[in-house]
Amino acid sequence: MKTNRSNFSGKIGFILAAAGSAVGLGNIWRFPYLAAKYGGGSFLICYIILAVTFGFTLMVAEIAIGRKTGLSAIGAFQKLDKRFGFLGILAAIVPIIILPYYSVIGGWVLKYFYAFITEGAATVSGDSYFSEFTASTASPILWFSLFIALTALVVLFGVEKGIEKVSKVMMPILAVLTVGIAIYVLTMDGAMDGLKYYLLPNMSNFSVMTVLAAMGQLFYSMSLAMGIMITYGSYMPKSTNLESSVRQIEIFDTGFAFFAGLMIVPSVFIFSGGDESALNAGAGLMFITLPKVFASMPLGTVLGTVFFILVFFAAVTSSISLMETIVSIFMDKFKWSRRFTCILVAVYSLLIGIPTSLGFGALDFIKPLGMSILDAMDFISNSVLMPIVAVLTCVFVGFVIKPQAIIDEVEASDNGAFKSKKMFTVMIKWIAPIFLIAILISSILNAFGIITM
Repeated sequence: MKTNRSNFSGKIGFILAAAGSAVGLGNIWRFPYLAAKYGGGSFLICYIILAVTFGFTLMVAEIAIGRKTGLSAIGAFQKLDKRFGFLGILAAIVPIIILPYYSVIGGWVLKYFYAFITEGAATVSGDSYFSEFTASTASPILWFSLFIALTALVVLFGVEKGIEKVSKVMMPILAVLTVGIAIYVLTMDGAMDGLKYYLLPNMSNFSVMTVLAAMGQLFYSMSLAMGIMITYGSYMPKSTNLESSVRQIEIFDTGFAFFAGLMIVPSVFIFSGGDESALNAGAGLMFITLPKVFASMPLGTVLGTVFFILVFFAAVTSSISLMETIVSIFMDKFKWSRRFTCILVAVYSLLIGIPTSLGFGALDFIKPLGMSILDAMDFISNSVLMPIVAVLTCVFVGFVIKPQAIIDEVEASDNGAFKSKKMFTVMIKWIAPIFLIAILISSILNAFGIITM
């Protein structure tokens, strides 16, 4: 079936949708953890510098490729140079791997939101609550399935009526909730010690690994090298200023991560008595430590409920972008209708997500690469495929179609003078590939315990 390509209605819709993709679970637990571990203020400064150079460069390249071709990843690379059609396939594989396991975690978030309402902070903060939930069979699958259904419902309505409308509502609410909780936390006794720990540079913790950690966080946070920004770029009107849009997405994403740190680091610091190990990454922070924080607060049940609404918004806007990217790829490739493709992707996600969900219970004996099913999928997509796709994208833009092709597309916008084109050219050809190769090597070594990040 022949389909007409959708478009965002304008710049605001595009920015909020792209920012919604970028703002996800990693901003809430991973950024604060890394900032605390790698020198507080020194990590923040390093991250911001990388965001306005490295992150800017890759995001401009991907959005411009999408808008120039009007296609998602596979079709876009193939249209620009048939020899690089394989790169589009690699980029497409990333969200196909990520969506099912990301939605499993999204299901956990929905469960905690419901549990705070029905059971209260005291029960949810119990030492074995999370492990008992994830080890069960029916409950994780139920909540995961509900999360997938909600994601598919938004994608089913398309770009302007679905993704754009939801993003225009969710992203401002998400920003207000994050800032509000952060301000509340900073009014608590002892919060200033946590604030100093988070913000003041600690050069004794600064090293090459600080730069690599900041680069890795930026890389995953901004939805790069997974076809998302190419897909969203293909929906971007030619009249929208591409360079300023990317800058605004960066500000939104970095600002959210910063306020998430203000919300989490001081609160965990207070209720752990300054124990740095309490700022551990992953599920330990979001599903175990933070519920204990809320249980210790006045109105903890209310605040916990609000927090998990916030986390749900962050999770679902990212899962929407993942599913939309996959749907767009298959619609472009096979000319299927949106409804059929969306249902197909949802069914696939359920089939792959169910064993992933059971990887902490009935199927915990399955250990690919010595990891849980979820962790193995995360490692393959985030630590291996994404850096490879990003390196090849730099080579493609820097030496095959040449930076001028991207510069011309940026300058095709209204008021489209590309102010940062010299920096873009140097970054895409030389600096970004070197950093990306370093991330790839360090991530693999870290995953197998050869080095510690």
